[in-house]
Amino acid sequence: MPHLDVDGAATALDFYKKAFNAVEMIRMPAEDGKRLMHASIKIGDGVVMLHDSFPEYAEMGGTSNPKALGKSTVTIHLYAPDVDRTYQQAIDAGAKGLMPPADMFWGDRYAKLRDPFGHVWSPGAPIKK
Repeated sequence: MPHLDVDGAATALDFYKKAFNAVEMIRMPAEDGKRLMHASIKIGDGVVMLHDSFPEYAEMGGTSNPKALGKSTVTIHLYAPDVDRTYQQAIDAGAKGLMPPADMFWGDRYAKLRDPFGHVWSPGAPIKK
């Protein structure tokens, strides 16, 4: 289960709802009232956790978000029964296309995109024969 460090977690929740039909499960504000300490969403059968960046905890093993790093260090694979529709829905919600949907040699319909927070997603599904 991925746990994303996001610069703007509340806005990210709204994006994931529009882009991937995510269902919000929990939202826990931080003591400062400006950031989210924890949130969880369900996308399909999977759960994704996320929180706002807390750079003040970096020396205690805290994470960094892709915007702070200048790149994403992982790709989050998302099972999508209709890859083309999921890709376009995410683009319409504000994602940047990195690789349009295509049939891949390993037998999947597959695409890649970057969300507005820097995380890379790869919607994909086996090609029906």
